[in-house]
Amino acid sequence: MQKILISGCLIGQKVRYHGKDALCQHGILDKWQQEGRLVAVCPEVSAGLPVPRPSSEIVGSGGGQAVLAGKARVITHNGIDRTEAFILGANKALQVATEHHIKIAILKSNSPSCGNNTIYDGTYTGKTIAGTGTTAALLSQNGLTVFNENQLHEAETFLFKLENDTSC
Repeated sequence: MQKILISGCLIGQKVRYHGKDALCQHGILDKWQQEGRLVAVCPEVSAGLPVPRPSSEIVGSGGGQAVLAGKARVITHNGIDRTEAFILGANKALQVATEHHIKIAILKSNSPSCGNNTIYDGTYTGKTIAGTGTTAALLSQNGLTVFNENQLHEAETFLFKLENDTSC
């Protein structure tokens, strides 16, 4: 059975920067939870950042890929550089995925760690731009397919194909 890496906040863990969760109540997640597929991670917490913590955004163009390449930084709204913690958290999430032979992840949209399509633009105004967070970028670079909580039907279709592909 294929395991699925999931942002802990999406299944009710109170690990977000403001000390709350982002619980996603959906039948697909309920089914996967009952099947024992979900492996929860919070890259920021695994890197040692506290809950609550100052909100962070990627500053500089290129999103998570640029952070990993040393061309952008992850900065809190009050100016603290958290780049190294975000990179450490991304690596810890990749380690968990590798240990469980995971090929698919459901991560929190817009997050500077977990966003897979959009992230906040680095101005701390709530505006989003196309881009990926640091963890989503690292997981993608290492062969995982990353979805967000608004793409559960697409993730379910991908999982079905992954488990029913007889060409491997």
